[in-house]
Amino acid sequence: MWSRRALSALALVVTLATAAPAAAEIRIGEINSYSRIPAFTEPYRRGWQLALEEIEAQGGIRGQRLVVIDRDDAGKPANAVRLAEELVRGEGVVLLMGGFFSHVGLALSDFARRNRILYLATEPLSDALVWSKGHRYTFRLRPSTWMQAHMLAVEAAKLPATRWATIAPNYAYGRDAVAAFRSILEELRPDVVFVGEQWPPLFKIDAGVVVRALSAAEPEAIFNVTFGSDLAEFVREGRLRGLFEGRTVVSLLTGEPEYFEPLGAEAPSGWIVTGYPRAQVDTPAHRRFREAYVRRWGEEPYMGSLVGYTAMKAVAALLERAPAYDSETLVDTLEGLEFDSPVGPIRFRAIDHQSTMGTWVGRLAVVDGKPTMVDWRYADGADHLPPDEVVRRLRPAD
Repeated sequence: MWSRRALSALALVVTLATAAPAAAEIRIGEINSYSRIPAFTEPYRRGWQLALEEIEAQGGIRGQRLVVIDRDDAGKPANAVRLAEELVRGEGVVLLMGGFFSHVGLALSDFARRNRILYLATEPLSDALVWSKGHRYTFRLRPSTWMQAHMLAVEAAKLPATRWATIAPNYAYGRDAVAAFRSILEELRPDVVFVGEQWPPLFKIDAGVVVRALSAAEPEAIFNVTFGSDLAEFVREGRLRGLFEGRTVVSLLTGEPEYFEPLGAEAPSGWIVTGYPRAQVDTPAHRRFREAYVRRWGEEPYMGSLVGYTAMKAVAALLERAPAYDSETLVDTLEGLEFDSPVGPIRFRAIDHQSTMGTWVGRLAVVDGKPTMVDWRYADGADHLPPDEVVRRLRPAD
């Protein structure tokens, strides 16, 4: 007969054997709007999957396997919060990453604050994430709305135009973008006046009404923040009604392949944009990324691909350097952390948890019937952030 001691020993062995796989892996949760805006999020997923495969091929994180549990929030904040709860409570993830829409990112950030878990916002661009609603547990990878608006305002200030109009989707990202661009341009050019603004609901633009209203304001230049299907309808209607003739358009994100490719030969030439001239960036780091991505997926990378890949590399750098994987240690490690990426070294600032990742600024053009970026330059994010004393006024104390 088995003794009680022997049975206890056997139970311990079984318990340890069952726990071993979990101890040999690190779980992170990834939440995004995969079904709501697949043009960006599917390349984004392929980007982080490529990075994850590279991490696994290199032996994981200190010999431990990095496991990503991804979920689709369908672009709804309530879904994102529910999924975050499931990932933290049910799946034992050590951190959360992802988010596309700003209102979803803000909901995930609030969850992170209340539950004291690290959240790396990869795509949400709202300034509130790191400033007015910033806190200890949320960091952001992509250059913020303010940063990209600053890049474009610097270019806009060089133009002779003094009468400006704006068009932006009526939610956090759009409102932040217009406020930032307007305040920066007015500071750089005190002679500028804003003569009209349009706020169509996200992905529900009535392009005819918007174009007529903008034309009636008689601006000399337009700042555009629409993207996706709204952008396509705005461009089509604006071209039909002659809105862009003799006017300069400065446009956020429109130089990203996700958004200009669907426009085809109808893409508006001459617009000043932030974007991603993927096939033209020839630095060694970016070339390695692009070649690996094309080899793995059989297509050119998109901006989403670059963001997803870089986000996973940031997570890997964090986990490699953190002495432990509890939230407090992860946050302490990520503050000030610098890591290599396809765009060069990136650092997460301790003061506001914004990364110094930049983007490209140039003009749209149609070459051989296909839209592309020309006359571009890489704008380092570190050069387009407000000084520390301004950030301290904008961000509450943790």
